Amino acid sequence: MFGYEFYVDPSRCIGCQSCVEACEECETHRGVSMINFDYLDRYEMAGTAAYVCWHCEEPTCAMVCPADAIKVGDDGIVRSALKPRCIGCSNCVLACPFGIPKVIPEYELMMKCDMCYDRTSVGKKPMCATVCPSQALSYRKPAEMAQRREEPENLFIFGNQRVKTRVNMMVPPGAGAVSIDVADYMWEGHLRDGGQ
Repeated sequence: MFGYEFYVDPSRCIGCQSCVEACEECETHRGVSMINFDYLDRYEMAGTAAYVCWHCEEPTCAMVCPADAIKVGDDGIVRSALKPRCIGCSNCVLACPFGIPKVIPEYELMMKCDMCYDRTSVGKKPMCATVCPSQALSYRKPAEMAQRREEPENLFIFGNQRVKTRVNMMVPPGAGAVSIDVADYMWEGHLRDGGQ
């Protein structure tokens, strides 16, 4: 769908998991959900977050694939591994900074969100964005998102690594790039556990 972009807003996720169920119905997923669903902080709150593949501009999953099974389409969508080529080595799983790809043992294949390419290529929205009641996952034109308080951001920082993505995360106004440093979370856990 020309002119549409995908947006993830973790602050709007209500934990209903409608996206997980809808994703299983996508024909190309063979009944396996490609939604990554998680609890944000089990110690402090019941917050949840659902997210899709971020479709990196320079996807590490494709770069580390020894069989050249992961391809990026002309539209920038990073596809699931090609069945005839995928050797199930899990390099892509280990390399992805977001933890998105999944090796599905029964298919001996890496699978991940492909933005419901079977739907978007014929003018429909991805399944998850169609059913999300709170618009935590949405597929819209950028002008529609300008009405929200949060701002779209597609630059993520992992230590010294900067990753630019096709999918946008909605962040507080003026927040800029999303910094994800594992050491920050380890320190919080260290303090929570009394420095043990």
